[in-house]
Amino acid sequence: MPATTTTSHLARDPDAAVQGGGWLMLIVLLAGQFMALLDVTIVNVAMPTIGRSLHASGAELQLVIAGYTASYAMLLITGARMGDLYGRRRMFLAGVSIFTVASFACGIAPGIGVLIPARFAQGAGAAAMMPQIMSVIQVRFDGAARARAVSAYTAVLSIGFVAGQVIGGVLVTANLFGEAWRPVFLVNVPIGLALLVLVPRLVPRDESGPDVRGRQLDLVGLAIAVPAVFLIVLPLMLGHQEKWPSWVFGCMGLGFVLAVAFVLVERRTADRGGDPLLNLAALRAPGLVPGLVAAGVLMMTYGGGFLFTVALHLQAGLGDSALRAGLTFTPCALAFGVCGYFWRRLPGRVHHLVAPLGCLAAAGGYLAVALVLHSGRQGGLLLPVALIMTGASLALGFSPLVTQSLVRVPPHHAADASGLLTTMIQLGQAIGVAAFGSLFLILEAEHRATGPAVSGHALAITLRWLAAAMVFAAAAGIVLARTVAAARSSAATGSQRTARTRSPQPRPNGLLPYYLARPASWWIAASHQWPRSHRPQRSAADPGGLGRLTHRS
Repeated sequence: MPATTTTSHLARDPDAAVQGGGWLMLIVLLAGQFMALLDVTIVNVAMPTIGRSLHASGAELQLVIAGYTASYAMLLITGARMGDLYGRRRMFLAGVSIFTVASFACGIAPGIGVLIPARFAQGAGAAAMMPQIMSVIQVRFDGAARARAVSAYTAVLSIGFVAGQVIGGVLVTANLFGEAWRPVFLVNVPIGLALLVLVPRLVPRDESGPDVRGRQLDLVGLAIAVPAVFLIVLPLMLGHQEKWPSWVFGCMGLGFVLAVAFVLVERRTADRGGDPLLNLAALRAPGLVPGLVAAGVLMMTYGGGFLFTVALHLQAGLGDSALRAGLTFTPCALAFGVCGYFWRRLPGRVHHLVAPLGCLAAAGGYLAVALVLHSGRQGGLLLPVALIMTGASLALGFSPLVTQSLVRVPPHHAADASGLLTTMIQLGQAIGVAAFGSLFLILEAEHRATGPAVSGHALAITLRWLAAAMVFAAAAGIVLARTVAAARSSAATGSQRTARTRSPQPRPNGLLPYYLARPASWWIAASHQWPRSHRPQRSAADPGGLGRLTHRS
């Protein structure tokens, strides 16, 4: 079956859709995106309060955080595929329904044994909901309207990340109705109910094209991938609490065996002409593997290790309120958002060096935070300075990585590569909570005494390991930088050759001009996930496959 189709059967007239209330439709969809993004970070500052209220261990708190991101990561691509097969509006509504019910279950959870599975269910709902938003933007908007819609999408990405820390702190500190941490989850319920009412009225129904109906879900691949990840991540979290019994290593070993089996199954599915969950042929693109490694390690340290351990230290170690802890993170998050958006203002000749240098600077940022907090004191004005340095450096490492990892990906593998990248980023956060969160808790438990000094010492050692991991990410970034430099040189040579022949339509070098023209936040958006039915395709008139990205077929 061909992998492409025109957009006419999905959106009869995108321009008419925009004029007829398309922007109101976008606002409603972005409200769902904001709700799902909020739950990535809003829980961080509520963890100590949850732990005290439900008598939860450190490992159980890790599961509360990582359960959401692990479930979301493993089901993300399947959610995008189901949107193609069964309709994006239908899957968005299904995702909102699951997310809303799971949020209510989290909010009324009588114990940690209910809260953890409810968080996994929340991640599943987000995986069904989130990919449909970018797909609808691609289908219902064209030209300049699409560019504005994508800009709104990426703005919500940044705002949601920052707002989660602050809103979480406000809700926990306000102690609404004496419920402490529960409003952190219950705030999603009225938003979800409003979406269930508005989406059927504002989002048009999809019509399946003939090429989409013949495609299938890779249930075998999914059945192998999900237990493989959980068998690795969950024992890593529980091991320190259970004193590392033999079953922990047995489960992790079985998880790695299943990971190998997953690779073999996916290759065989692709060779037979099927629809694999992840088309691993995309990994052959130059620069993609080092880009995946660097981006995964970076998010392992930041989204997983740094946010989790610092939040615990600020509240459980230093005794800060949830609001103060949330506000403490704000300079770091704002620096991350601003630098991540404006990094392209740097001279173009150094763009390929920004990622590895940013990763090295981030290692220095982690060490600076460790130096400020290791004594168990608040840190004074030096702490926000160190956090701004860390956030800015991480953004300068992460944003170019996301953009440049896809530079040499062929057009027909664009959706698969972006899916791999997004999955790696989300899994990195879950693994970071498991690995570095466990390290922090182990170091803290080694001392019989408790207090700010013990917590600060444990945090300082953990941050040093985060810095070491970022050096490894920088090494992978150097390999990617060489690939990007070679691609840029090849593009320049091609442009000179075209100018000499005075061709009226210069041939783009793969996707290089397109990928490098987009901020990293666009590729985060595009990978949630670009509908496979709208991949850019090569043709005689459009050899780079770029026309389909801005013009309706």
